[in-house]
Amino acid sequence: MTIRLLLADDHPVVRAGLRAVLDTEPDFEVVAEAATAEAAVARAAAGGVDVVLMDLQFGAGMHGSEATAAITSRAGGPRVLVLTTYDTDADILAAVEAGAAGYLLKDAPPEELAAAVRTAAAGQSALAPAVAHRLMDRMRTPAEALTKRELEVLQLVGEGLSNLQISKALFLSQATVKSHLVHIYAKLGVDSRTAAVATARERRLIRR
Repeated sequence: MTIRLLLADDHPVVRAGLRAVLDTEPDFEVVAEAATAEAAVARAAAGGVDVVLMDLQFGAGMHGSEATAAITSRAGGPRVLVLTTYDTDADILAAVEAGAAGYLLKDAPPEELAAAVRTAAAGQSALAPAVAHRLMDRMRTPAEALTKRELEVLQLVGEGLSNLQISKALFLSQATVKSHLVHIYAKLGVDSRTAAVATARERRLIRR
């Protein structure tokens, strides 16, 4: 059977490179491309796609994880394989929670990409070794791992937002934001926002 693919990435050069690699596989057919996450959701809903290769960052528009959730929430929709440059816990957890069938980094060799596409199309999980390793580490030490919400709060702290701004962005009370920060400090062994962000970036928990 031919696996029909949708390439969702805002960089034309990246899409062209992916198409060139994927077109060499006899059982793959790139049927569409999308330059925005919104366009990817719409094209996936139109049918005729088995696997979506989804980037995470699309400029100012919808995030790739949001698009993944929208696509996977539809009954009978295509599988989504995240293909990104980001390997932080925050990105990985958001994508997995959104229903991604796999998570691969853009520097993966062509044969690994092809194998991941086939695995996702078959309804199985396709995780890059480094990503699987990070998830396993979280499972081994759950008490020390930051939750998805804590990672979201810390990512916004790293972007320079105040507690009030974070509370509005995540629809939380300021007291809840402060509570999350207390837990974050304890888990990371730090005592300030600056130290928390520096430590989290060093451990690749959030983006730089």
